Amino acid sequence: MKRLLYSVFILLVMTQTVGADDRDVAKELLENRVDAAIAVLQKNDIDHEEKNKQIIEIVTPLFDFQLMAKLSLGRKYWPGVVNEKRQRFTELFTKRLKASYLDKLTLYNDEKVVFKTPVQEKRKIKIQTELISKNNTISMLYKFHKSKHGWLIYDMEIQGVSIISTYRSQFDQVLSKGTIDDLLIKLEQPEQPEQPEK
Repeated sequence: MKRLLYSVFILLVMTQTVGADDRDVAKELLENRVDAAIAVLQKNDIDHEEKNKQIIEIVTPLFDFQLMAKLSLGRKYWPGVVNEKRQRFTELFTKRLKASYLDKLTLYNDEKVVFKTPVQEKRKIKIQTELISKNNTISMLYKFHKSKHGWLIYDMEIQGVSIISTYRSQFDQVLSKGTIDDLLIKLEQPEQPEQPEK
């Protein structure tokens, strides 16, 4: 009986340690990438286009774009899309996601970034961050999942709004009345820039 209790105790300790390590790994990964991106934004010796290129190269490894594309269509539409159009959709959606994230990041190049304590739920980790300026605080929640390639982001919430849920709602409006081809045509068009907050 004592041996059984000891084994259970060791298992619990190991599980907690692994969980803590996973949280630390995900947080360190996010901190390093975001800090590196902010450092690029603060450079004065390169132009805007080169900054964008470097930032995309830095942050791209953080995201599971394949899964994000799948989630944005959801169970309602993804299974019915043929492989060739899935691939094209994923390419266009990834391009749009990168541009959207870049827009968010480049708006805040001299603010303080605060990384909160990660929260783990089984094979998922959430990390709350805040971009703090003199007049404003932007809340960004990064959602990671454990993939075969390590911890990757599968969704983000900006000011409490999920980008995957937002895109899924937009895509549903198109697909409920049209086809995947209609959606692909729409994604090929440049996204309208967001209006700055007043």
